[in-house]
Amino acid sequence: MENKTIARSLRLLSQLMELHNENPFKIKSVANAAFKVDKLPFAISTKTREEIEQIDGLGKSTAAKVWELLQTGTMTDLQNILANTPEGIVEMLSIKGIGPKKIVVIWKDLGIENIGELYYACNENRLIEAKGFGLKTQEEIKKVIEFKMAAQGKFLYAQSETLVQSLSAELLLWLTQLEQAPLLSVAGGFRRYNEIIEELDFVAGVDNEAAVVEKLHLFAALPFEQSTANLFTAMSPFGLKIQLHIYPRSEFYISLFKLTGNESHVSKVLELAGEGPFEDEKAIYAKAGLSFVEPELREGLDEVELAKEGKLPALITYEDLKGSLHNHSTWSDGVHSLEEMATYCKDNLHLEYLGICDHSKSAFYAKGLNEQRVYAQHQEIDALNQKLAPFKIFKGIESDILNDGSLDYSDEILKTFDFVVASVHSNLRMDEEKATARLIKAIENPYTTILGHPTGRLLLSRKGYPIDYHKIIDACAANKVVIEINANPLRLDLDWRYHRYALEKGVLLSVNPDAHRMEGFRDMHYGVYIGRKGGLEAGSCLNTFSLAQIGEYFSSRKQ
Repeated sequence: MENKTIARSLRLLSQLMELHNENPFKIKSVANAAFKVDKLPFAISTKTREEIEQIDGLGKSTAAKVWELLQTGTMTDLQNILANTPEGIVEMLSIKGIGPKKIVVIWKDLGIENIGELYYACNENRLIEAKGFGLKTQEEIKKVIEFKMAAQGKFLYAQSETLVQSLSAELLLWLTQLEQAPLLSVAGGFRRYNEIIEELDFVAGVDNEAAVVEKLHLFAALPFEQSTANLFTAMSPFGLKIQLHIYPRSEFYISLFKLTGNESHVSKVLELAGEGPFEDEKAIYAKAGLSFVEPELREGLDEVELAKEGKLPALITYEDLKGSLHNHSTWSDGVHSLEEMATYCKDNLHLEYLGICDHSKSAFYAKGLNEQRVYAQHQEIDALNQKLAPFKIFKGIESDILNDGSLDYSDEILKTFDFVVASVHSNLRMDEEKATARLIKAIENPYTTILGHPTGRLLLSRKGYPIDYHKIIDACAANKVVIEINANPLRLDLDWRYHRYALEKGVLLSVNPDAHRMEGFRDMHYGVYIGRKGGLEAGSCLNTFSLAQIGEYFSSRKQ
């Protein structure tokens, strides 16, 4: 065993001892031993136990740990302390800029137990409120986590979007300098609104293919390398694979079609349509005798059969949204005041209403509202509603679902809200049976209006607790509970693969940004994208209701 491996084990032990507030002299002793072992000019594994005890800076106690590690490959003290430390907390120790003292605050004060939750908290601006943190530290931590995520070669849709926009503009400008009116589009999973992007496919249609290929090495934004006759690849500065497909103009639309859809979808349509040429993608579907299938639906499910029968859904658009539900303000862990959030919705987004859902009292780490603060917030909402009329703020709450499935307020408090979003935020390590039973009990609570982020997942970082989707959706149908499409790009939960089942059962969905600042309302775009992917129509989405309609809905629901 190499010295560096031994030193790493000792260093980890000292860090974990500090996390668990053990004797500071013992912590310093182990940390010092780690430093000494790392710098030794000889292999410690070649020494006897007695010789190890004589090494400066070790001593009998630490030498015994090193000897145990050399003989067994493990260290009992390290294994014991690891058993009492969440795996995600150990992983946080690898993040540059946060040591054990800061991790204790993150873990014990903020209730965060893994890197995914930490990244989500950075996006919510929650870290700057914690002892020993500031905006600069928060941003540095966020960048380190994003780098770690990028190392997996996978990116959130929202992370890819900015690159697509800038690269599309640069490519089109460059192509236009070579010839008139080139054709260019992004294809692949990005065009289908996939929540996770592993590569970006661009398709170009040009008149002089040979001339473009010959000069592509002059494109300054990315160093493309030729893979095949039409395919050129590059890597973005952040590690996302970029593919550029160059075709003659006459082959552009059929190539775009082939590179957009799921393989099953493409083969089914081409069996009916043939290879073209086609003047656009609509002509491909027309030749196949099908209604046009939007790119986000081309997943090889039953969309071809629906297109054949003329039964494709009329997909929701962003313009269909009339209000925003499930949002946070400075009353809990939001960045902007209630008035700022409402005014932004009214004046900038031209919406008719805002549903404020600050955290409930169990979310102590997010300054959750106790009963007295609920009353005080309702007083402010009443005053703001008079000031901002006809725009309206609805009194909501994101009530924590407790371990047994109950909500964390009494009925006397719950009935004072216009609507209640019930969500799980704690004790996420559940098997499917327990998680499903816990959610169903919350759904059956007569005050639950919306089930918030049903699985608690954080894309690329936390799977979320396992649930029986069909039982949960059936329970929502039976109890007339709306299911949230949490539009935060890290969540996008309910998963689009279960939207259609929910819609078939008559369950309303709601595109909720879970905004913690004014800029967070922008996430509703991502919620709409993923809703479209799941086949969501405007009439089945709660926040497409007008102010009068949703007011009536909330009133009838309470009755």
